[in-house]
Amino acid sequence: MEPSSGSRDAGPAVPPVAAVLPAGGSGERLGAATPKQFCALQGRPLVSYTVRAMERVSWISNIIVVVSPENVETMKSIVEKYGHKRVTVVKGGKTRHRSIFNGLKVFAENEISNHLLRKPEVVIIHDAVRPFVEEDILSKVVMAAKEHGAAGAICPLVSTVIASAADGCLDHSLERARYRASEMPQAFLFDIIYEAYQLCTDYDLDYGTECLHLALKYCKTNAKLVEGTSDLWKVTYKRDLYAAESIIKDKLSQQVYVITGVEEAVAKIGFLLCESLKSQIKVEAISIPQSKSDSHLQNIFSGQCYNFVCVNDKKYAIQGTMQLLDMLEKSNVTLLYPLVLILVHLDISENISFSIGSELLTTIKKLAREVKKKNILVYGLLIQHK
Repeated sequence: MEPSSGSRDAGPAVPPVAAVLPAGGSGERLGAATPKQFCALQGRPLVSYTVRAMERVSWISNIIVVVSPENVETMKSIVEKYGHKRVTVVKGGKTRHRSIFNGLKVFAENEISNHLLRKPEVVIIHDAVRPFVEEDILSKVVMAAKEHGAAGAICPLVSTVIASAADGCLDHSLERARYRASEMPQAFLFDIIYEAYQLCTDYDLDYGTECLHLALKYCKTNAKLVEGTSDLWKVTYKRDLYAAESIIKDKLSQQVYVITGVEEAVAKIGFLLCESLKSQIKVEAISIPQSKSDSHLQNIFSGQCYNFVCVNDKKYAIQGTMQLLDMLEKSNVTLLYPLVLILVHLDISENISFSIGSELLTTIKKLAREVKKKNILVYGLLIQHK
């Protein structure tokens, strides 16, 4: 569900929604020389995954990434390398709150940016090291912020919170069922959170961590709390990097698209393949006439699937393969994850030529070597049946 009454293509009613991603942490708790937001997962910086999660949401008009001054050029190079859109890189402050304030200023003060971006009605604040945020929770906090002025995701406490006395002994504990952990994303009416930052003290800017508290303290805005999901966790320690990489690998293998032509034999092979796979993986199947494949495939490639099996008649093998590879390269899908394309070519004829089949597979091998450099992994299978 989107934060508007319009269709998905129409997006929310203007003014737009923007997102501010604080990414200025030093990674001290990670215990590594590289700040965690720039650590590579599957060869790609963590912050890039979070930016991509925001980019996938069509109704977010601007994404502000706030980094420490020494990492501005690094972040700009990441934006350029991975083709990120709608992104503005901003120099952060000494603390989290000061960095977020700088991110908000690009909509209100010329001193932070060469040009003002259009002020949004609602602004999302989300940690750059929480890469698995989904559109559904973003939509929920935005809609709640429109109604209440501020909103934030929460999750149940996993451990009981205790307070220690001056002597290091237990003073008291909190009743875990009554409390929740504050998570990200959070969303605010822009005017409310910007006013809160303008009014807050240096102490708040230097030692505070909770944006919802600022809205309550300085603007009397009581935030709506929205139940979050288990994938909102923050990469903090080195073990979290391993967990995040494992999740990314898992996401790559969750779904496969089986694309076939409409010829009877080809469609039958595609159907049997789907039947054999569906007990092990989520399978989507589509039959496309060769003459109409462009628009249909573009729609598929704009989704979140990274595994494809293409079954077609051998006579369309090279033409169809080149067409697929061209569309994949133009779609920028492979900028995020490696993409797997398995080509199944069906040769049913009275006069089967094994030499021609061998030539076809040799051609596909050559193509596979070329496109591997572009993050596309191609495998070929020729089925000959007399």
